[in-house]
Amino acid sequence: MQGVNPPQSPAEAPTCYRHPGRQTYVRCTRCERPICGDCMRSAAVGHQCVECVHAGARTIRQPRTRFGGRQRSATPVVTYVLIAINVLAFVAELTSVDVQKQLVLWPPGVASGQFYRLVTSAFLHYGGPHLLLNMWALYVVGRPLEMWLGRIRFGALYALSGLGGSVLVYLLSPLNTATAGASGAVFGLFGATFVVAKRLTLDVRGVVAVIVVNLAFTFVVPAVSSQLISWQAHVGGLVTGGLVGAAYVYAPRQHRNAIQAAVTVMASALFVALIWWRTVDLLTGALA
Repeated sequence: MQGVNPPQSPAEAPTCYRHPGRQTYVRCTRCERPICGDCMRSAAVGHQCVECVHAGARTIRQPRTRFGGRQRSATPVVTYVLIAINVLAFVAELTSVDVQKQLVLWPPGVASGQFYRLVTSAFLHYGGPHLLLNMWALYVVGRPLEMWLGRIRFGALYALSGLGGSVLVYLLSPLNTATAGASGAVFGLFGATFVVAKRLTLDVRGVVAVIVVNLAFTFVVPAVSSQLISWQAHVGGLVTGGLVGAAYVYAPRQHRNAIQAAVTVMASALFVALIWWRTVDLLTGALA
């Protein structure tokens, strides 16, 4: 009978290119190699092998945030990591009384060469309520801000805000005070959230209310009680976060990455210069 091909014998049947012992009549729609059921992946048309799926995934551009950061996932990883670090640091404070003594921001200690205090002090807290208040604020404003900016830019903003608060403390606080807390970095997130919300034409009244209430708390509470609150850290962080955030979100799209990187470097260089100047001033005064 014409037009009828004899059935292919099992010995002549193709085998999976990854599993030679498995016969199959299915081929990858991209490379046309035979694939078994374990190796095939559903595609828009037909099935593809594992290698072709991986190759195709590498050619797909990762989604970016509104302001240039890569949106790797919907989980605010940096925010959660920062909270975890602060909590672990507090546990260390409870474990050893020397932690605060060695790591808080004490101006004479910084001037003597212990510059790490400018950073480590931003992860220490004076008591549970102090920690809980800052971590709650970080949780509330950090998550959406990280989603808007992306992990790298958010991390840089947090670091610069915390350092900005520490630098203003180093410049203006009395020499006999020891400062600690993530408030400078958190206030920086407040300032950046206001700027980003304005850029996205969102309602900023809630953010403004939070900033005003916290600033009032900063200046009023110490005046009516013996509680010490570092207004220098709050103001320094707020100004730094607002300015850096503005540079991040208002940078022209065509030069956005270069401008954002340049602003980050310039802010860091400014802080280094101010730290150096204050250190020389303190050492000169001590020797005079």
